[in-house]
Formats: sequence, C-alpha cells, structure tokens
Amino acid sequence: MENKQGEEVAEKQDHQPGVEAEMDPQPEYIKPNYKAAGKLQGKIALITGGDSGIGRSVAVHYAKEGADVAIVYLEEDEDANETKALVEAAGKKCLLIKGDVKNRDFCKSAVEQTAKELGGLNILVNNAGMQMPQKEFKDITEEQLEITFKTNIFAYFHFATAALDYLQEGDVIINTTSVTAYRSSPNLIDYSSTKGAITTFTRSLATNLVKKNIRVNAVAPGPVWTPLIVSTFDEEKIKEFGNETAMKRAGQPSELGPAYVFLASDDSSFITGQVLHINGGEVVNG
Repeated sequence: MENKQGEEVAEKQDHQPGVEAEMDPQPEYIKPNYKAAGKLQGKIALITGGDSGIGRSVAVHYAKEGADVAIVYLEEDEDANETKALVEAAGKKCLLIKGDVKNRDFCKSAVEQTAKELGGLNILVNNAGMQMPQKEFKDITEEQLEITFKTNIFAYFHFATAALDYLQEGDVIINTTSVTAYRSSPNLIDYSSTKGAITTFTRSLATNLVKKNIRVNAVAPGPVWTPLIVSTFDEEKIKEFGNETAMKRAGQPSELGPAYVFLASDDSSFITGQVLHINGGEVVNG
C-alpha cells in the first residue's frame, strides 16, 4: 500500500482529537477483501476513542465478526454517527456515548450504560489518547502533563476498574500503547511516558487478573494515518509522516483492526500480558 498522504496533503486541523470526515485522503478503516469468520459472535465490546482512526477500525471489524459495540468519543458527532452507521450496516448494534474520559465518573457511567443497554460487557478496548508535541522539554506545562496523563493512562485505569464489575471468565481487556514506549520520541516526552505506563499497566494487570481468566494485552502501533496526526503535527511533519519506518510509509487503521480481533477472540486464548507491534518494520525490544 502506498503512502497516500503525499505532497498535496499538508492541512493541519486545529483541535484534538481531530475529525476524520475532514481528512484528505480518508483513512482506510477496513480492507475491501476482509473476510469475517464470526470470531466475536454474541460478544459486547466497549471501545474508547471509537469514533475514528484506529477506534473506528476496531469497531467495524468487531461488528463484522459479530459483536455489538459501544463507542466512547469526545465531541466528534459526525465521525461517531458515521461509525455507528458502519457498525449497523454490518447488522450489529452501536451505542454512542459522548463524554470526556478524563472524568472518572464518566468512565464508570459509560461502562454501566454499555452493560445496561447492550446486555453486558465482554471486551474493553482502551484506545482514546491525545498528544501535544513540544520541541523543548521545559515547554511541557503542568496543565499539559495533567491532561495527557489523565487522558492516556488514568482513563485506562478508570475504565478497567469499572469493567471488572461485568467482565467474566474468558473476557478481555485490550490497551492501545505505542511504538514510542519502546524508542526515543524527543518531541512527545509526556505522551511517550504515558505509553510506557500503558505497557507496564498491561503486563501487571494481566498477571493480576489471570486467576480470573480475564486476559489483558495491548497493541503498539507505529505511525498510523488517523485524525490525531493532522490535529497535532505541523504541515511539514504531516507531509513526511511515516517515512521513518522500514516500509517508508504510515500504516492505515485497517492494518491494525485485525490485531484487535485476534486479541479479543479465542484465537489468542494462551496470550496475556503481551504487546503486538504493528509498526512498519521498526525493531523494538519487549
């Protein structure tokens, strides 16, 4: 697949987490030749940041595999409604839950609403995230630090805590970490710190919950063409985005979704506390 965001694509959006409907080119959320096999038939999934990008890809793949889906999003109604339409086109239910994951009470209520309206919860996908690049370390303010940590890791704790009231034996938690947890990211120090925290959170929670037969794993994307990119980086970075990978391109959300299917399904029944690296060929340790 070619890197489609070439010279002509350099338009930055002015707010996070960005709007997929305004992106050109549009991200690919599922490959046209994807063949579902009913791997998640009858399951109920809650996906944070599920309106666009990787979250949309996960939602559509899960629906194709037979799961009803709840998606948590901040304020991007157009993207959320499009994702809902895609899930419903696959014949499954889609519950939209709008709110701020930095709020612990909202996280708890989102889980409760999912369980009540969809009839339970089997799969929690902690995926919502944000980043604010800073070239100078001293420019990371206390406010930015607090926002980044509350969004990227505190919310994962809050959702997982609430989900444990509903998850049963055989159910799963999947966290989105990042390649930045494994290699230097000099302009995203606070962001990469939260991603490192997510990785260790995944490993430790997995061993804590193994006695309940609840599996916890993570996916570590490399550069992926999502709204977060066009809402955080400058035009030059957007134009070159993904060129640092061995494949010399950014990934598409459609190349991430199947990994979340694998980790949610019985195909990965002997896997817990692990991270899948989908990054275009970057060599990482761990």
